Amino acid sequence: MNRTKELISDAFWTLLEEKPFNRITVQNIVECCQVNRNTFYYHFQDIPALAEYSVKEWAAQVIRNNCTFGTPINCIAPIAREVMKRKTACIHIYRSSCGEGFIRYLNEITLHVVQLYLDGIAEKVDIPDSDRTVFARFYKCTFAGIVLDWLDAGASYDLLEFCEKVCEAFAGVDEMVFTAKFGAHSADNTRKI
Repeated sequence: MNRTKELISDAFWTLLEEKPFNRITVQNIVECCQVNRNTFYYHFQDIPALAEYSVKEWAAQVIRNNCTFGTPINCIAPIAREVMKRKTACIHIYRSSCGEGFIRYLNEITLHVVQLYLDGIAEKVDIPDSDRTVFARFYKCTFAGIVLDWLDAGASYDLLEFCEKVCEAFAGVDEMVFTAKFGAHSADNTRKI
């Protein structure tokens, strides 16, 4: 990533923690990162373009930094932590005209994480591709829905704690479904998925 673009993006995230998206100006951004307006416009057409770039880069970073998973909570927890770190910024961008882009990248992150989780399960249980697609979409929609509900509630509860409780409540259900429907590769692979 270009260092100047990174500075501008970091300034944008900082400002999103301080004020709603629609109150952030190019002037605010350039003052925060100490570049001139021409530099901003060299890298970005406008603030919505900066928002899309920033959310996309953040999503890619979350995926890069959390690419090994085992259990559902191990998949969900890193995303929940990252969203909670930028709680106010996420609320501001979600409620802005760029909210659709935020949702698109949230879906991308969750789908990627779920696919990694299902890859781990596939080492123990043969799951046909068509069924993997169904399970991937189900888990993606469930987790993305939890994050969106949390944002709609103004991030008024502990997202990580909520996710842990959901995973605890449904612990073992995925194992039972996968094993009952598809069987295991061998008798010693029937341990917890």
